[in-house]
Amino acid sequence: MFVYGIDKLTVDKVMAIANGLLKASLSYYAVTKIIECRRKVEVMAASTKAIYGINTGFGPLCDVKISPEQTSLLQKNLLITHAVGVGKPIDKQLSKIMMICKVHALSRGFSGIRLEVIERIIYFIQNDLLPVVPEQGSVGASGDLAPLSHLFLPLIGEGEFWIDDDLVPAMDVLNKHNLQPIELQAKEGLALINGTQFILAHAITGLHKMGYLLDLADVAGAMSLEGYQGSESPFKELLHSIRPFKGNLVVAERMRMLFKDSNNIKSHENCARVQDPYSMRCIPQVHGASRNAYYHLEELAEIEMNSVTDNPIVLSETEAISGGNFHGQPLAMALDYNSIAASELGNIADRRCYLLLEGKYGLPRLLTASGGLNSGFMIPQYTTAALVTENKSLCFPPSADSIPTSLGQEDHVSMGSISGRKFNQILGNLEKILAIELMYAAQSMEFRRPNTFSKIIERNFEIIRTKVDKLEEDRILKDDINTLISMVKNQVFIVK
Repeated sequence: MFVYGIDKLTVDKVMAIANGLLKASLSYYAVTKIIECRRKVEVMAASTKAIYGINTGFGPLCDVKISPEQTSLLQKNLLITHAVGVGKPIDKQLSKIMMICKVHALSRGFSGIRLEVIERIIYFIQNDLLPVVPEQGSVGASGDLAPLSHLFLPLIGEGEFWIDDDLVPAMDVLNKHNLQPIELQAKEGLALINGTQFILAHAITGLHKMGYLLDLADVAGAMSLEGYQGSESPFKELLHSIRPFKGNLVVAERMRMLFKDSNNIKSHENCARVQDPYSMRCIPQVHGASRNAYYHLEELAEIEMNSVTDNPIVLSETEAISGGNFHGQPLAMALDYNSIAASELGNIADRRCYLLLEGKYGLPRLLTASGGLNSGFMIPQYTTAALVTENKSLCFPPSADSIPTSLGQEDHVSMGSISGRKFNQILGNLEKILAIELMYAAQSMEFRRPNTFSKIIERNFEIIRTKVDKLEEDRILKDDINTLISMVKNQVFIVK
């Protein structure tokens, strides 16, 4: 059981809650904190002192005092006016992850939102009532204003829910569940839409994918090196201990594990070749650098998912600080760094595919024994080349840009929402590139039989061959490629 507002979220825990594998609820202690903070807000709302977001307008209208009678309408208007997102809806699971992270942040007891609002969001999570959220419109500075507004419109009976693959008006769904729309009170609309949960959900989803793809890239690289009959000496422990970057050490150790008891590796230990191309022998350095980026983003994302990121932050009955915890820059820069890291995994994988086609060291050109009449595996490398270039074009860092908004009040923004979306686009392309490398690697290994490989590589070879046959003569490869892409997405390969 996970306790909102008390326990510590991690990427794995968020994904487990989202997938229904871990139950999450509020404890008595969290409820007490929420109620106490709400009491502080109610005292401030009744005060004659101007306190941003509680009895004033928002953004450039922060100098406009709002009467207690207008408070509820102000909060409702806040959600309605900020729900200006465009583009196709984000994936349903992203909406769920956003709600999980928002509940955890609100439950820390610094946001001043009523318990019943938090409980309603938890009800949505537990019953898979997932709001429809457009993917574009956030600049990632006052938090993810537009996406979060769409996410919480259903609380007030506006917006839409996903029901299966249909978009259904929120009121229809609330009526079906015998729920009344909530009338928001002082501070609540601001607490809901200020925050980084859209950026954070993309970071969490990306980290979940990338953790597996980092491991799979090592497996694909090892299988390609086996097919190429490259050397295992660049992975020796001593070599990496004298340049001990964490990611490099991990990858070098994994490569040693992937080559353990390989008869194929041993069969050419005394060959005349002096060294392999960089894409083979520099796997620890390149894959390791991407791992270092991943570790950094993971550290930052876990800080963020256990933080309070709305505004203002309620400290006492007389003090609510209007700060900048909603600003997405800490995640935006790391997401851009990881976009480069993921792109590079695809870049080096494409180079290994190319090496396997050259017809060197006992491999036939284009990995076909009957070239000429057959083109073999010539053309899938065109696809990896296209995907690699697309990823490179996606590596421009949105966090390096800023366009002022809100009449200059919000004069520096992070654009982290775009960073998060692009990061996941690149990972989607990486899945396809690695699928093609696995197809190439398996084909190259066929030409090394009767040599045998490590248990883990043999098992992955068998997994491939259960769905994709060895290429003997030309056939349409689209189905093979799509099958392998699906296998990568479903994480069926053994990576540890």
